[in-house]
Amino acid sequence: MSKEMQELQKQWHSMVQSIHSNSNVVAFMNSRVGQYLDDHPFVALSLLMFVAVSAIPVAFFLIFVVTTAVMACISVIVMEGVVIAIGGIALLCVLCGLGALSLGVSGVLSVCYVVLSTLVNYWYASRGQVRKQEVNGSFPQKSPSVLDLSANNGKNE
Repeated sequence: MSKEMQELQKQWHSMVQSIHSNSNVVAFMNSRVGQYLDDHPFVALSLLMFVAVSAIPVAFFLIFVVTTAVMACISVIVMEGVVIAIGGIALLCVLCGLGALSLGVSGVLSVCYVVLSTLVNYWYASRGQVRKQEVNGSFPQKSPSVLDLSANNGKNE
């Protein structure tokens, strides 16, 4: 290993060690939730991904709520309820749209998988037939194409 890699590894090890020695991290890892997540890394990764993905829409919604609360302090109390309701409906529509989009993408990817696997299976099956015919001593014969037949008809006339 080069010196740069060893130095990078030492820096990484010291950073991980400082995270593991943090009192808040130690307290969390000793709790039931921390032990469960340590035993189930897929659940921990799924939880991390959900928090990371949902942070932006929730942050926008909270900024929206705070903005409308400030407007309410300026005496627009009636408008606050309407605007928050509209914002909640808009958030619901965006999340439903994202759900529908993910279902559509999953459907397209599933269809692509089925088509590609069928094509690969067909290719391997036809390749196996060619090998069997080569072993038997007979080679596959090509059927004359439509263009060849029309060329032959032209010559016969």
